[in-house]
Amino acid sequence: MPSLICRCILLIALFSPSWVVAQGIEFPSGPKAIDRIVAVVNEDVITRQELNDAMKIAVERLQLQGLQLPDHSVLQTQVLENVITKHVQLQHAKEVGLSVSESEIDETIRRIADDNKLTLQEFLAALERDNISYNKFRLEIRDEMIMARLKEREVKHQVNVTEGEVDNFLRTQETSSVGDDEYRLAHVLVLVTETMDPAQIQQRSERAEKALAKLKEGVDFSKVAAEFSDAPDASKGGIIDWRPISQMGPKFAEMLEPMQPGEITPIVQSPSGFHIFKLLGRRAQEVPTVIIDQTHARHILIKINELTSENEGKLKITQIKERLDRGENFEELAKLYSEDTSASSGGDLGWLSPGDTVSAFEQAMNKLTPGQISEPVQSQFGWHLIQVIERRSQDISLDRRRQSARQAIRTRKSDVVVQEWLRQLRDQAYIELRLDDE
Repeated sequence: MPSLICRCILLIALFSPSWVVAQGIEFPSGPKAIDRIVAVVNEDVITRQELNDAMKIAVERLQLQGLQLPDHSVLQTQVLENVITKHVQLQHAKEVGLSVSESEIDETIRRIADDNKLTLQEFLAALERDNISYNKFRLEIRDEMIMARLKEREVKHQVNVTEGEVDNFLRTQETSSVGDDEYRLAHVLVLVTETMDPAQIQQRSERAEKALAKLKEGVDFSKVAAEFSDAPDASKGGIIDWRPISQMGPKFAEMLEPMQPGEITPIVQSPSGFHIFKLLGRRAQEVPTVIIDQTHARHILIKINELTSENEGKLKITQIKERLDRGENFEELAKLYSEDTSASSGGDLGWLSPGDTVSAFEQAMNKLTPGQISEPVQSQFGWHLIQVIERRSQDISLDRRRQSARQAIRTRKSDVVVQEWLRQLRDQAYIELRLDDE
């Protein structure tokens, strides 16, 4: 799945009228075409204009990847399915009360500007130059953030990775001949669900066979994916961007490892359905040694809230600092007065790595020598007194390997969960297609 940032950057090129003319692509236009309803999704409607906009995005993405465009009608059907899925997700988000704040959208737009090495004003000017409505752009960002958050919420409820699974994963990697290269793939997925009977599964198998036959005839993979694949990325050429082979699961990894770029797999069955993969590229994944500076610190926190004003909090922390300056014990005062969960352990925060704490805290901590106590430090949590106990340089390569393993397992599990969850959402929705009415 493309990152949110990539998706947003792509939008800059899509709503410019000059882009549509340059591609020589024609979409139904005029007031009647734009106003026409092409689908009904529960209480929402999808207009021809919305479908046209989504088609432009799909076409641009395929062309940027150098992929052949599927037939217009096939691509349109796939894109409409994606738009329907988007509506279903946003409706569900509304039902469960999930939203994003205006400040979160602002922060995301600032990050997009930074990634493009532009100031916010320069980025907004770029949108205006390309005739992109800022309000429409914000709505796209909001929708993407909500859908990402909704999927993460579902994954969080259903996906758990144990330390035992991480241990087994690392042991398997050490003994496996597959290695941990990164692969770029295209795929076709013909979906199978638990509710299908043998006859329906056989029909799905035959559909996969037809897709493979077209590929063997030399039909472009992106066209076949758009026509036959049930995966959400079907209209994007079926592309699975670079990911470690370990995230694909042992069965797929063993099949893909001996392949050369350009080769296509036979049909392989999994609990999700029937898969066909094409290897687009392979590259070595570097696992560098990672050594970082860590700080063992403790603190005393006085929180600012409806009961304690900023001035009252500063007065309390100043009084505690005076007692420390007179030689009283930091650990004992932390147990008595700190309003942090670390109070019971004398304010001990353990070993802290860069980025583990908020910026104001980390900057103040980094200026201290071991044993030194800071002056009162203000953060969003309140007023702190910080003491550095000791410092060290730590090789966290093993930690990073475990983190990567945990992410690989989580990604593998999440793909299955999200796919099934989206299918269930769609099955529960009232959907009426009206493309044939045009």
